[in-house]
Amino acid sequence: QVQLVESGGGLVQPGGSLRLSCAASGNIFRITTTGWYRQAPGKERELVASITSLGNTNTADSVKGRFTISRDNAKNTVYLQMNSLKPEDTAVYYCSVEALGRPNTYWGQGTQVTVSS
Repeated sequence: QVQLVESGGGLVQPGGSLRLSCAASGNIFRITTTGWYRQAPGKERELVASITSLGNTNTADSVKGRFTISRDNAKNTVYLQMNSLKPEDTAVYYCSVEALGRPNTYWGQGTQVTVSS
């Protein structure tokens, strides 16, 4: 019903920047909230940023001031701009949406972000 494709991950040095993209297709009319999650090896998956259909945003304390979530409605795409990257930001980053109806949660395939010298 909703398909998500992430892109933009890669290898970057500490202090560098990356922009992740999450392109949605299908029944996107029902999407209410889009979030970026990350999961490092041996750690719990955590929500790092979210944006609602009304444009309200939230970011986790660990990335506040460094990461920004935004949306381009014309392209059906949500972005995560990541600046001042640290080695502890290394993780697989996933895009996820909440939608009306069932199923109500959809996930992308994930994109690897590695921060290393």
